[in-house]
Amino acid sequence: MSRRFRYDAWHGGADPLEPPVDLRAALDQLGRDVMEGASPRAALEELLRTGTRDVPGLDELSRRLWQRRSELQRRHRLDGTIAEVRRLLDRALEQERLALAADTGEDARFRELQLDALPPDVAGQVAELATYDWRSPEARETFEEIQQMLGSEVLEQRFQGMKQAMQQVGPEDVERVREMLDDLSALLAAHARGDSDVPQKFEQFMARHGEFFPENPRNVDELIDALAARSAAAQRLLNSMSAQQRDELLALSQQAFGDLRIAQALQRLDRQLQQLRPGEDWTGRARFRGDQPMGLAEATAAMAELGEMDRLAEQLGQSYPGASLADIDLEALERQLGPQAVVDAQRLSEIERQLRRQGMLQRAPDGSLRLSPRAMRRLGETALRSVISQLRSRRGERDTDRAGAAGELTGTTRPWSYGDSEPWDASRTVRNAVLRRAAEGADSPLLDISDLEVAETEQRSRAAVVLCVDTSWSMVQDGRWVPMKRTALALHHLVATRFRSDALQLVTFGRYASTVDIGELAALEGVWEQGTNLHHALLLAGRHLRRHPDAKPVVLVVTDGEPTAHLEPDGEAVFQYPPDPHTLAVTLSEVDALTRLGTTLSVFMLGEDPSLAAFVDLLARRGGGRVLAPSADGLGAAVVGDYLRTKRRR
Repeated sequence: MSRRFRYDAWHGGADPLEPPVDLRAALDQLGRDVMEGASPRAALEELLRTGTRDVPGLDELSRRLWQRRSELQRRHRLDGTIAEVRRLLDRALEQERLALAADTGEDARFRELQLDALPPDVAGQVAELATYDWRSPEARETFEEIQQMLGSEVLEQRFQGMKQAMQQVGPEDVERVREMLDDLSALLAAHARGDSDVPQKFEQFMARHGEFFPENPRNVDELIDALAARSAAAQRLLNSMSAQQRDELLALSQQAFGDLRIAQALQRLDRQLQQLRPGEDWTGRARFRGDQPMGLAEATAAMAELGEMDRLAEQLGQSYPGASLADIDLEALERQLGPQAVVDAQRLSEIERQLRRQGMLQRAPDGSLRLSPRAMRRLGETALRSVISQLRSRRGERDTDRAGAAGELTGTTRPWSYGDSEPWDASRTVRNAVLRRAAEGADSPLLDISDLEVAETEQRSRAAVVLCVDTSWSMVQDGRWVPMKRTALALHHLVATRFRSDALQLVTFGRYASTVDIGELAALEGVWEQGTNLHHALLLAGRHLRRHPDAKPVVLVVTDGEPTAHLEPDGEAVFQYPPDPHTLAVTLSEVDALTRLGTTLSVFMLGEDPSLAAFVDLLARRGGGRVLAPSADGLGAAVVGDYLRTKRRR
């Protein structure tokens, strides 16, 4: 027996077959903002606002929401009920005048005078004609249609689904509505007083009048929430009308079903709801400027929809204290923007959740967010990969990202990747295969390429490396701030993963110099500060090199300006521009001290400042160093390439 299958679109939220979120791209974007000076929290908020290459952000969802809101307001206008009453009233008067014209009696003439004396406004005419004794049966039916329509519209404003249920009603139905309103008012009053038997009264009310509430509230609070939302929308509708339209509509509402008690009960209900839910928007308004008229109930529904859009916009904006993506009403989002918008919001939430779950973000002791060491490793890996790709394209080298195949074993291993020429680690490879087969079952292959591990090696020479980076304001101003940080990330990751025996120290220098770890450097904000104190940076570099006398000393300096500050013996930094000869002298004397230690000094000159070019040329000749002038984009490749060149030298 053959089986038939039917396939349809997925309607269960996020598509289970969609690829997982690109966490690496999200982390790269997050890290870029942090390196540009944003705090991790601000960077995360920016990531959620702008989204990623594959996932629209909150800004895009907000834009689509405001576009839908604007289209709704441009398409409609609010006077549909008044216009419809005017049309029906004109028809009723015409029908009545035709009937009176056929009658030659005095009573007919008197009635014509009554019709001629009607007030000019529609509401006044309806009120006057409520007690008029119609001669024409057709006119009477048309006028009753007006009263029925007003009643249906007024009830639909407050009670969803009532308009269809109340199209044709008799006096007994109107009385049933009035009783429901009275019982509802009594229930709300008991709730406001805090009566203990409110749950029982609610059950009794729903048993008696549940047909009026198709949304089927489960308790009195849900009932109040639903009623208050529609009542507030009705009030915002009145606020949005002109004074004349508002007065006319309020007067017409008094004629609902031709029973003044209905209007009075609804007014009492509105007052109770406003007291019970003062947090609803009772004062808002909206401007409708289209040409499609809306009836009273339809316009109120439109106002409720606008209110829902406003709440969604606030949730998507995430600008209030304690905001969270969990605040977004996904059901409302689907109603307004469709199921794909829900999927996009869920994927944004998944990005945030995965960043936290996988330990990319962590809490600092002061409660702030910061990038975790794991996140820094990921960013360093990305930065190094970018640098290596530049080195390969520039030199045609394939193995510059490895620690060297002909060196000594470090005692550590890593998964094999294409192009590795290091020896296999047999015990690790077999162990991986056994564990994999235990998890996958005996049918899996005895050995898989994913099981392979190679023994890491390193060059025989150990180095003490100092990377000194200029953090003066010109680095920020001229767009060199982020390339400098990426360079430090790449070098740090290379040393930490491939040359573990090397000792790397990061030194920043502006007016003063200081040693920093990679996390501090990545999060460092650019500040206005005068001074390029290379003298202090070289002093700190010499201190690090002397702590590692058995290692080959290497100093890498990244700067875009000549020295304009130096450190006095009392620890005070002295700034002067143009550079003071004494500043240049003490800086060069520190270069001489590093040269006596056998230091390999490389200077990476950014920019085309002639004074800087003259200084670094003097520095290179004085210390036997090397000067490179890369672009900002090529800085990482230049620094890492020079470090690897130093490692290859015997």
